[in-house]
Formats: sequence, C-alpha cells, structure tokens
Amino acid sequence: MSNAIGMVEFTSIARGIYAVDQMVKTSEVEIVTASSVCPGKYIAIVQGDVAAVQDSVSVGERLAEEFLVDSIIIPNVTPDIFRAITGTTMPDKIKALGIMESFSLSTMIIAADAILKAADLQPLELRLGSGLGGKSFFTFTGDVAAVKAGIEAGKTIAQEKGLLVNLEVIPSPSNVLVASLL
Repeated sequence: MSNAIGMVEFTSIARGIYAVDQMVKTSEVEIVTASSVCPGKYIAIVQGDVAAVQDSVSVGERLAEEFLVDSIIIPNVTPDIFRAITGTTMPDKIKALGIMESFSLSTMIIAADAILKAADLQPLELRLGSGLGGKSFFTFTGDVAAVKAGIEAGKTIAQEKGLLVNLEVIPSPSNVLVASLL
C-alpha cells in the first residue's frame, strides 16, 4: 500500500530522467509522474511505503548533484493527493471552490496534503509547473467552512516558506466555470 510520496526536482531534464531510472531501479516505488515542467525543469514523484520512498528520494538527491532544486517526502500522505496530481478526480458536486497558488512545486504538494487533511474536502486538480512558468496551483471543493479551513491550513505552510502567490475562495462558483475546471 502506498502511504508515502516523494518528489525530487531537477534543473536538468537529462539528469532528471537519468536519476528517475535509478530511483525506480533501486527501490520498490511507483512513479506518480516524471516529466519536464516549466521553466525547463524536471520533476519525479514516486509513491510507496515510507522506507522505499525515502531510499528512492535519497538516490535522486545524490544523483542530481548540482542540478538539485528541492526534494520532499510526505510519510502519511492523504491518498487523494495521487488522484489530484494525475487529474483523475471527479467530485459529485462542486460546492465552494478553493484555489491556492504557489511559486514552489514541492511546497504546493505539502500544502495540498495539509488542505485535504484540514477538513472534509475533495481535490479537483494539483497542477505542478506545466504551462505555469514554474508555479503550481491546487483546486479543491467542499462546503464553504471546509474550504476556508483548508485555505488557512495551506496558507500557513506557503507563507512560512515565503512562496505563496495567492489564494481564493469562491462560495458558489458558476456552472460555466465549473465545466471549464473539470
């Protein structure tokens, strides 16, 4: 059972691809995503048990050398994070909408995990760097109070790191907007 997630971010696409190969060869992990992101960076996100993810991320960090941007490990990540990253979420109904935007990909994953653990919320999308100039954003839904609680949890993390761009709560989003998000 996958209960941990790890990410390594590289400034070199070539080194990122090489390191991911070694990360999955040396540890029992699965790739959540491994791809180039704006602006010309590469990320590798793996999942598995905590020890395997720690080993895999350690290999990625070591092989990254001077191309390492950042890395994270979240030991008891909420399972909804995986669906949000891969874009396979489909909530029954969009109630209130929360949006959080960050300058950091890894900070956004940590914040999204905290957001989903803060209240009864459903993720929509966790977009990491692709077409965003290196930024990231997370959209999620729940009732207004839950979305506000989630926003506060995520805001605290991003502000501590100094990487918060913006956040918004839309209490009753338009159906036209909702259709464009799904």
